[in-house]
Amino acid sequence: MAYDLITMGRIGVDLYPLQTGVPLAQVTSFGKFLGGSATNVAVAASRLGRRTAVITRTGDDPFGAYLHEALRGFGVDDRWVTPVAGLPTPVTFCEIFPPDDFPLYFYRQPKAPDLEIDAHDLDLDAVREARIFWVTGTGLSEEPSRTATLAALAHRAKSATTVFDLDWRPMFWKSTAGNTPEDSARVFYAEALRHTTVAVGNLDEVEIATGVREPHAAAEALLEAGVELAVVKQGPKGVLAVHRDGTSAEVPPLPVTVLNGLGAGDAFGGSLCHGLLAGWDLERIMRHANAAGAIVASRLECSSAMPTPDEVEDALMAGAVR
Repeated sequence: MAYDLITMGRIGVDLYPLQTGVPLAQVTSFGKFLGGSATNVAVAASRLGRRTAVITRTGDDPFGAYLHEALRGFGVDDRWVTPVAGLPTPVTFCEIFPPDDFPLYFYRQPKAPDLEIDAHDLDLDAVREARIFWVTGTGLSEEPSRTATLAALAHRAKSATTVFDLDWRPMFWKSTAGNTPEDSARVFYAEALRHTTVAVGNLDEVEIATGVREPHAAAEALLEAGVELAVVKQGPKGVLAVHRDGTSAEVPPLPVTVLNGLGAGDAFGGSLCHGLLAGWDLERIMRHANAAGAIVASRLECSSAMPTPDEVEDALMAGAVR
């Protein structure tokens, strides 16, 4: 049976302070959680009842073993999560200063195992048959993950819904041949957009992909680049979705007291996939995704904070996250 969703990209261990408003140097206790954007999206969709899997790689170490255990606990198939000898499983720390300051510190040296995904190891039949396939911008930042990502997209050939999470993380990109990281990213983003049907990103990310920051103009530029649906997240102004068929929706955010904004975008992504699979109209999809993101923003953790269908519906009925 085909998967509802296969994601491909980052995985790691998130170590979040159990004290908020405290600089990392003074934090004395941490919680350990499954992390990584593509992985969190698979968890979010699984929480909403979808059959999901993730393609990624870990270190051959205790943290890698923990991630397999966590994925299985969340109901995400880990058959395509493989170890890389000699590379440690990535660890990410954050600081928590609500409502809008959450610095991240990535430890992915000398190289993250998830950038060692190789095209020759992909189950391309499963990728093509999945109802939704999700890739990220980080997967394009380095070889062999870049070639593997583009090969998977080319093989899928828009056979069904294919989502490109623009996921701009400048620290993962290098300047090459006189090009800035932004210049390098834009070239590979353009190639990925040719093979995808949905593009999702915030204002910074759509500007990297298109050179345009104004939301409506950026959405149109993404459509011109080849996608059928452009989703532009505007922070406090909500989300804009524009479809090639002329339909659109602009939905305000759900009111929430933010505890930790990290992971809200991944919850949004999992809900977006859920709504697309359900065949909902654009406005309903965006409202549901906004609510899922708001729920996670109101909680400390990311993966284990992903909401259930009842939690999302309760938030929508209340008109806020309480």
